[in-house]
Amino acid sequence: MRLKVNGQVREFKGDPGMPLLWVLRDEFKLTGTKFGCGVAQCGACTIHVNGMPIRACVMPASAAKGAEITTIEGASGPVAEKVRQAWQSLDVPQCGYCQSGQIMTAIALLSEVPKPSDDEIDAGMTGNVCRCATYPQIRAAIRKAAEGMEE
Repeated sequence: MRLKVNGQVREFKGDPGMPLLWVLRDEFKLTGTKFGCGVAQCGACTIHVNGMPIRACVMPASAAKGAEITTIEGASGPVAEKVRQAWQSLDVPQCGYCQSGQIMTAIALLSEVPKPSDDEIDAGMTGNVCRCATYPQIRAAIRKAAEGMEE
């Protein structure tokens, strides 16, 4: 099966029912996407499929055939750059484990809602768990990225 990941067509010859997370991490060595819970509840494995945030831990590889898959390693463009800059300037992560999923969700949110309110940020980020509870820093970084996109 061929999967288009971060703009490159990659060949996967394993079980088409394998969760996309394991294809990305174990087969393609793209380890920025993290395993957290395995049941789509924590958001650590968030990637984009055709521009939409999805949980890679529950998506079978076969469901991604023909789709544009973007991982944290391939996230690019003005929104992704503003989010990364904001995350770095505000030193958001503590342990950092959840942050690739947080960033991928924030990119999707700001791509859909360029100037979100705090309520829209909270709603858009629901389902992304941070065990270190850096939620105020995450919200601040999303606001900063949104402001940066206005420049």
